[in-house]
Amino acid sequence: MKIDLLVAEIGSTTTVINAFNGIDTENPSFIGQGQAPTSVAEGDVTKGLHQAVADLSQRLGADAVTYDKLLATSSAAGGLKMTVHGLVYDMTAKAAKEAALGAGANIHMVTAGKLRRTDVQRIKDIKPNIILIAGGVDYGERDTALYNAELIAKLDVEAPVLYAGNVQNHEEIKLIFEEAGKLEKLYIVENVYPKIDLLNVEPTRSVLQDIFEEHIIHAPGMERIREMVSGSIIPTPGAVMEASKLLREEIGDLITVDVGGATTDIHSVTDGSEEVSRILISPEPVAKRTVEGDLGVYVNMRNIVEMIGRETLAGDLETTPEKLEALIENHVPIPSTPEQFAFVERLAKEAITVSANRHAGGFRTLYGGGGKKTYAEGKDLTSVKYIVGTGGACTRLPNRVELLGEITKNYLGDKLLPNKEAEILIDNDYIMASLGVLSKEHRESALLLMKKSLKIG
Repeated sequence: MKIDLLVAEIGSTTTVINAFNGIDTENPSFIGQGQAPTSVAEGDVTKGLHQAVADLSQRLGADAVTYDKLLATSSAAGGLKMTVHGLVYDMTAKAAKEAALGAGANIHMVTAGKLRRTDVQRIKDIKPNIILIAGGVDYGERDTALYNAELIAKLDVEAPVLYAGNVQNHEEIKLIFEEAGKLEKLYIVENVYPKIDLLNVEPTRSVLQDIFEEHIIHAPGMERIREMVSGSIIPTPGAVMEASKLLREEIGDLITVDVGGATTDIHSVTDGSEEVSRILISPEPVAKRTVEGDLGVYVNMRNIVEMIGRETLAGDLETTPEKLEALIENHVPIPSTPEQFAFVERLAKEAITVSANRHAGGFRTLYGGGGKKTYAEGKDLTSVKYIVGTGGACTRLPNRVELLGEITKNYLGDKLLPNKEAEILIDNDYIMASLGVLSKEHRESALLLMKKSLKIG
């Protein structure tokens, strides 16, 4: 069976293959999905890819599947492991972190100011895939970024280094890495914080994804990935962000919620409201991602149970403490009984509401000589028109629409959350990450497929 294009989502445990026909026509279609265990541990991720393609063939009732093109997203081999080093945390370090998270990175370390010996040792211990150096507005402070670059260039770490700081440092930074024999590892991009109160994260985000694609083939088990993948490879969370940005251009401001087994990711793409922007203490990126590493409905299930409290949880589920303990002890990644579904839905509700509250900014009241004043801090979601659910929990649980609607219930309390008019959309085909990478090369087809999956337009 001949298929136009396949997209592989290579996760830490599972590899999923999504198949599409009619690419670059007026009616592209999603025709099926296959999956298999990811084979990173076996030293060759293509084994899992081949098995997922074989599973797809079986599901489609075909003897074999051939295809013109294969794209991929990956969070295998630990994803995009990064350290970020800026000048002032609330300014350049925060801006660099926003760019990195938006690209789909896993941030393992953020520093502000000059690196100390303990910081340097920690970078060595982390063994990052990418190191990001920022610091200083354009034509402002120069020395901190140069000092940090000198130390990082001397490290016995093979990671590529991206410089996104003061434009005046470009030639000095090149010289530092040239003298260290690492010029080929250096990437220079526009400043993430070029002026006070101005964020410029998109150039950094774009280059980070290019670096990921270039260097992912060196990760354990990923060396042979280029043998099969003929198009783009980007981090899975970065692909969801790309899809969210594309969708926003079509329908308006939105947030995308992905509740997973280990983490809950929220991607927002919105400028916020004019009223809030007037009282905002510091700038926020238009496209922002947060990842909550303690909020997962399988691997981190017990964290959520403790957050809710066993007594409250038993009451919410209308069950006994003994039956609740049995649910906890026998928890499975994919629920199958009514009791398991109810348990996972309650976990997902908590993950959604807590992660949304962490992602959203809020109001602050400050007192000064002029009396009491109200300010806003963090990401403003009050102009969001759509809440999009993707990932296993938000696309497969029976009460997924109601669960996502919980986000709007604290509107204009002390948090800058979407209001109750926000419409809930579900990625019914569970293909949003695949469409994010597809949009890099087939933008119109990705948008049409996304609208079909969301059942809009």
